[in-house]
Amino acid sequence: MGADRQLQDVIQQGRQFFHNGRTMDVEFRIEALRMFQAGLRRHETKLMEALKLDLNKSPFEAYSSEIGMLLEEIGIVIKQLRRWAKPTSVKGSMVLFGARGQIYHEPFGQVLIISPWNYPLLLSLSPLIGAIAAGNTAVLKPSELGAHSAAAIANLIEDTFNRTYGEGYVSVVEGGVETSTALLAEKFDYIFFTGGTGVGRVVMEAAAKHLTPVTLELGGKSPCIVHRDADVKLAAKRIVWGKFLNAGQTCVAPDYILVHAAVKDELIRHLQEQIIQFFGSKPLEAPQTNLPNIINSRHFGRLQELLHSTKGTIVCGGITDESRKLIAPTIIDHITWDDTIMAEEIFGPLLPIISFTDLEQEVIGPVVARPKPLALYLFSESDEIHEHILSRISFGGGCVNDAVMHLASKHMPFGGVGASGFGGYHGKSSFDTFSHHKSVLKQTTRFDLPFRYPTMKNGLTWIKRFMK
Repeated sequence: MGADRQLQDVIQQGRQFFHNGRTMDVEFRIEALRMFQAGLRRHETKLMEALKLDLNKSPFEAYSSEIGMLLEEIGIVIKQLRRWAKPTSVKGSMVLFGARGQIYHEPFGQVLIISPWNYPLLLSLSPLIGAIAAGNTAVLKPSELGAHSAAAIANLIEDTFNRTYGEGYVSVVEGGVETSTALLAEKFDYIFFTGGTGVGRVVMEAAAKHLTPVTLELGGKSPCIVHRDADVKLAAKRIVWGKFLNAGQTCVAPDYILVHAAVKDELIRHLQEQIIQFFGSKPLEAPQTNLPNIINSRHFGRLQELLHSTKGTIVCGGITDESRKLIAPTIIDHITWDDTIMAEEIFGPLLPIISFTDLEQEVIGPVVARPKPLALYLFSESDEIHEHILSRISFGGGCVNDAVMHLASKHMPFGGVGASGFGGYHGKSSFDTFSHHKSVLKQTTRFDLPFRYPTMKNGLTWIKRFMK
């Protein structure tokens, strides 16, 4: 059987499963989510082993940034799903006297979830939680670059869903770029994509051919602003944690620092101290280092080229090990906006620093002149500065006096804006993303107001009274 035929069979099974109506039952969805929760716990060791093989993630990082977050989200969704799924009543108006309006939350149908390699479990399975909660069937396409994680996900889905519900409810399709291309040529009812901006454009173009709605979770250069009134030592600690988590291979990692010149030297000193505190003075020398590796040789070479081509001053790190695809956490000072490293999202453990003295001209102006970032981080003790920055710069989401941690909240939508993507998810936002919100007006038959009909005498006068 050809590959295309296999894909079409997978898609057809998903459509048939959806049309049998089982997923419309909220209790069925809750049961499936409980099984998902149990499956994650049952496969925890194997999933951690896969993350270790693909990215050298320590058990602590694997659990705290992937598996634990999934378990937490499933728990929240299970508790709230019955309430979310109920039709929502809305206010009426004088024109609709006697009627009541309701919004029904119905699944789109069969959804396609295409996920990246940097958080292969979280970014595949977190959207799946929302898809299941909303009553859809799903096809998952994990990244081929995280091959061990993709195989572990396939085993998890087979053990959790397929053995209980049969084929079609949730399917995993492994393969490379050609597989993604073949999937995108098929018609789905919704597409959820996480990845780079370039591929996001390809996904959107493919979806447009079928008028398929999409969510795009992309990336971009997320700025980290440290003002002169910041708690500099604490800022350094939180920045180092957020930047070098997963070796900087995080879509919301601080991409570069904009620091007030008055506190730049102090910040750099504390950044260096925190790197030693977290990773040791020689992070690459330990044979069994817990420093995550760069995903493959191509990305390693790209980062090495950025490092070698920089015109800035390396004040910390800069050491690489090609055989293990490791790069030490690196701080680069004296960077300008024209430096090569500022041309694209870094997606690695390189942290450039640009100093400023004028917030308006040297921070806000340059940032808003560039594509809207996925995240922004601001360190300052001034409420006035907070509101000024937040009102002037558009970005997907972010933190004041912290980094990356907005991702941990399942009560706030996570997503981008402009070039960093559109649409949001996590918790109820995931349920909303994977639901069509169908408006229904239920009209009374006990009476019929005549003023809307053209036969009513003085109808215009009555219409103007009600519609104002």
